[in-house]
Amino acid sequence: MVWGGGAGDRLVSGRWRFRPALDADLAFARQLTRANMMAYYCEYDLLWLDEAFDLAWAGRQNELLCDGEQVLGFVSFSRDARALYIRELQLVESGRGQGLGSWLIGRALEIAVREGRQELRLTVFKSNPAQRLYRRQGLVVVGEDECFLRMSLAALKPISGNS
Repeated sequence: MVWGGGAGDRLVSGRWRFRPALDADLAFARQLTRANMMAYYCEYDLLWLDEAFDLAWAGRQNELLCDGEQVLGFVSFSRDARALYIRELQLVESGRGQGLGSWLIGRALEIAVREGRQELRLTVFKSNPAQRLYRRQGLVVVGEDECFLRMSLAALKPISGNS
């Protein structure tokens, strides 16, 4: 899948871009996810396993989020016939509070529409403040369990014509 751009980068818009993650990026992604999520794993008495992260990484489309040459985080996508799933959305501390999360949700929704998927879906820890961002972007809770909220946003085709 190519979203535009060149030289191996997938330029999406403005200053931020996706860059396909390489095998060499796995250690960065694992460490960032562990650092960002460990408090939630402890809160909900879950066990972090590097091997589980690595196995999931291998089966997903992984993209680094970049501003120029600076890596601000990564996102992992998976798909089924109905939906595009954001499996991971992890930002470094310096990447937060700039609107990057909103930008990413918008780009993910564009991808879902372009691919003909009906929904954008994700799962978030119940106590993670990122759920407020997801709600502002239009995602709604469609299920929950002891630890997680499952959220969804309908991926509607853009209306063409002059409005």
